[in-house]
Amino acid sequence: MRTHYCGQVSAADIDKTVTLCGWALRRRDHGGVIFIDLRDREGIAQVVIDPDTPAAFATAERVRNEYCLRVSGRVRRRPAGTENPNIPSGAIEILAREMEILNPSLTPPFQLDEENLNENVRLTHRVIDLRRPQMQRNLMLRYRTAMAVRRYFDAHGFVDIETPMLTRSTPEGARDYLVPSRVHPGEFYALPQSPQLFKQLLMMAGFDRYYQIVKCFRDEDLRADRQPEFTQIDVETSFLSEQEIRSIMEGMVRTVFREVIGAELPDPFPVMSFADAMRDYGSDKPDLRVPLKFTELTDLMKAVDFKVFRAAADLADGRVAGLLVPGGGEKLTRKEIDDYTEFVRIYGAKGLAYIKVNDVTKPNEAGLQSPIVKFLPEAVLRAILERTGAKTGDLVFFSADRAKVVNDSLGALRQKLGHEKGYAEAGWKPLWVVDFPMFEYDDEAKRWAAMHHPFTSPKDGHEDLLESDPGRARAKAYDVVLNGWEIGGGSVRIHRADVQSKVFRALAIGPEEAQAKFGFLLDALQYGAPPHGGIAFGLDRIVTMMTGAESIRDVIAFPKTQRAQCLLTKAPSPVDEKQLRELHIRLRETPKA
Repeated sequence: MRTHYCGQVSAADIDKTVTLCGWALRRRDHGGVIFIDLRDREGIAQVVIDPDTPAAFATAERVRNEYCLRVSGRVRRRPAGTENPNIPSGAIEILAREMEILNPSLTPPFQLDEENLNENVRLTHRVIDLRRPQMQRNLMLRYRTAMAVRRYFDAHGFVDIETPMLTRSTPEGARDYLVPSRVHPGEFYALPQSPQLFKQLLMMAGFDRYYQIVKCFRDEDLRADRQPEFTQIDVETSFLSEQEIRSIMEGMVRTVFREVIGAELPDPFPVMSFADAMRDYGSDKPDLRVPLKFTELTDLMKAVDFKVFRAAADLADGRVAGLLVPGGGEKLTRKEIDDYTEFVRIYGAKGLAYIKVNDVTKPNEAGLQSPIVKFLPEAVLRAILERTGAKTGDLVFFSADRAKVVNDSLGALRQKLGHEKGYAEAGWKPLWVVDFPMFEYDDEAKRWAAMHHPFTSPKDGHEDLLESDPGRARAKAYDVVLNGWEIGGGSVRIHRADVQSKVFRALAIGPEEAQAKFGFLLDALQYGAPPHGGIAFGLDRIVTMMTGAESIRDVIAFPKTQRAQCLLTKAPSPVDEKQLRELHIRLRETPKA
């Protein structure tokens, strides 16, 4: 039906007869000669139709935007001065001899080159939205990324194995999507949040190196980088150390970025402990493009009378930290400082203190400008300037509260200010974050919870801490961070039943509950389970970063909204009573407000 894609016809094809198929991007009538920009997934070709071909010309007169066309004609060089250097086919045009309208089109709901389109309009008319060149480029880049991943893992001895989509519900992590069973009344499958347990079982089954590009599902509140269904690059290996696993995985990331977008990432990636990341950046996924760092001031504030700082410093989980902004005393206006103060309230902070350094040689009210200077002794002010490395013209922001509030608010400020005020560097800044705590304390439930998942191995020598002091136990866990986004997370797994039982006890999961929920895993551990570990990368996130898109919805063909709806198909939707009866489900009426 066609000989070439529109975007692949070039000067090398001059004087050849070609047949193209595609959609009319635009039609122009120039004094009796009609021009049609014909578009397909590879790009655009300019088609010229003149009255010397009456049948083709008559057809061209009927063409409107988004008509689906088939065109045959001779490739010729464009007249001098009319070339378009921005597209591969910009040096040529096709002089049409035949034209066929394969299908007309209604007037599109929006023009394909229209900017600032409402996202709901785009998602409602997703088929048309996907015709836009940017969306075509995004999804083609996603395809090339997936192929590069497959080539890399195939070359490193990994085997692609599918795991079940219908499995049992487990209590860890986000909410499951449940699927009612028709043949087992009152029982449910769950869609997998991850193939975690199955890939561990594959290691126990002896497959040694596994990977899968797989759909996963989480019924959780959504953000720009989350979807109820998402795609991850899932990997597991046997008989490798934590360092060996990380080496293979960062090699994959480097290879994919090089092959797909020509970007060279550092070799090796820098490595940072979780404790250092939280101390310096307030985040376990710091954006290293922003060089600004926190300064720890908690110990200094234990001896001051200033109640705001002293109260936070005396809390068991309190923190006082500073953020030095080089040149900020001259760059930032009072209004901007007030705006940043309001910004941190989003993250639970009560406010934001600051000191402008007008003269670093005078660590008092004569050289420092701030409402808080009069409350702090000169020795403390001098120590603040020394620790932060402040110079004349700089500004220091302060946050004092529970550590989580300080980290969240000051960390968000660091990111925002860094990018808005020109402190951020260009390029790609990858990072391994390692040595995570095994557990974090759940204040509501009054119990320890797994920071990653309950199958993560403790660091060597930390096994006894699982029961004696869970808060001090560290994990063989590692996350890959890129420009402030976590793109992958993994760990060495527990391969000994006795260690797994200790973790369950630390999580207040008793033997009966553990057997009921994870018995198949615990049983498999009894039969010579090998040391193993792995990782999962977010394919959607990686492609979003590569394309520079604002949301992962721009790199997924048919995404959901932030309310987990598909505007194209109107899902989720009610089902009829007959289907519900077959599934043994009765709907309860929603209580009236």
